[in-house]
Amino acid sequence: MAAKKIAILGGGNLGVAIAKGIANSGQAQASDIIITRRNLSKITALKREKFVLSSDNVAAVKASAVVLLCVQPKQLAGLLEEISSALSGKKHILVSTITGITTEEISGHLNKQVPIVRAMPNTAIAIGASMTCICSKDTSDKQLREIENLFKALGQTLIIEEHLMKAATVLAASGIAFFMRYLRAATQGGIQLGFDAEESQMIAAQTAKGAALLLAANHSHPELEIDKVTTPQGCTIAGLNEMEHQGLSSALIKGIVASFEKINSIKK
Repeated sequence: MAAKKIAILGGGNLGVAIAKGIANSGQAQASDIIITRRNLSKITALKREKFVLSSDNVAAVKASAVVLLCVQPKQLAGLLEEISSALSGKKHILVSTITGITTEEISGHLNKQVPIVRAMPNTAIAIGASMTCICSKDTSDKQLREIENLFKALGQTLIIEEHLMKAATVLAASGIAFFMRYLRAATQGGIQLGFDAEESQMIAAQTAKGAALLLAANHSHPELEIDKVTTPQGCTIAGLNEMEHQGLSSALIKGIVASFEKINSIKK
C-alpha cells in the first residue's frame, strides 16, 4: 500500500481523519496522500504534516491509484461526473464512505466498470479505533483485501453483504452516539454518588473500554462477563435488576431499531 498514491476527495472531518489515520499507521506517507477540498484555507494546517492539498479532483484522481469518496451524499453525482473520465478500471479502486449510497448507484454514474468498495467507518477512525464494515462490487479478492488492510490499520474491519450496510451504519456509526449517551448517564450517576465530573467521567470511560476489551480478548458473551461480577444478594445484581425493570435493554433495542427505520426512510 505504501507505494500507491491515495486521493481523498472531500477534506472534511472524516476525510481528514482517514488521511491522518493512514499516515499514522504507516500505510502510506503523508506526501503520498492528496486531500481535495473546494476551500483549502480550512485545511492549510495539513501542509505542515506533508499532506498534498488540492482543489482539483481530476488531477488528484489521475495521480492516484486508490480514490476515496468522502463528500456529502448530495455532492456525489456531481463529483462522479467530474472525475469519471479520469477513472480507469485497470488503474483505480474507488472507495466510498458515503452513507446510504450503494455500489450500484455509484456504478450507475460512471460510464465504465471500475472496482468499487463501500466502507462504513465511525468517528473513532480518528484515533485508530474504528469499526469499519466493508462490501464491494467488481473487485478482485486482492483489491478487496488491499482496502480491508488499509482500514484494518484504523481499527477493526468486517466484510459484509451490502444489504447489511444500513444496519452497520446504525450499529457502528450511530452506535458511537448511543454509547456516549450511556457514558454521560454513568458520569452523572457517579457525580450523584460523590465524585466530581472529571473523575466520574474517567472512571466511566475506562470501565466501558475495559468491558469492550474483555469481550474482544475472551471472545465471550456479555452475560458470561456479567456473571463474573455478580454475587448473590450483591450490589451489582441489584443495580442490574433495577436497570432492567426500568427498561434498559428494551430502550436500547428500540432505539437501534428506530434508527434503522429512519435510515431506511431517508430520501436522497
